Amino acid sequence: MNLKALALAVVFAAPVTVFACEGEGHTAELAAPKKVTVTELAKLTSAKAATVFDANNNEFRAKNGVIPGAILLTSSSEFALTELPAKKDAKVVFYCASEKCNASSGAAKKALGAGYTDVSVLPDGLTGWKKAGQKTASFKPNS
Repeated sequence: MNLKALALAVVFAAPVTVFACEGEGHTAELAAPKKVTVTELAKLTSAKAATVFDANNNEFRAKNGVIPGAILLTSSSEFALTELPAKKDAKVVFYCASEKCNASSGAAKKALGAGYTDVSVLPDGLTGWKKAGQKTASFKPNS
């Protein structure tokens, strides 16, 4: 009897599943965040033309510093959207440790999913920022 019920459930559920993905209600895949170079981000920060977000954890920040003026996300994936600018068309740039880190991409995708339209990442991260000779600020976690 359980096998019969399962078979009926599959038969009746299949058409619903097919139609649920077609037409209205089907969400398009989000656009990928843009990429900025260290040089481009340095120009944006000096012109105060973007809000920069650090998606690293506090341990990394304590050892390596942060980009001056960056807003420190509470978490790269579970940050509150209230940590981002109120205006959805604001230029926002996320960075993490390096090209091997994907925290900035995850944070940027969350911003895109929330409706932000001008979202970028710094693929080189803080490591690339420092290699290029850019200054960093110290990070001191709250005790």
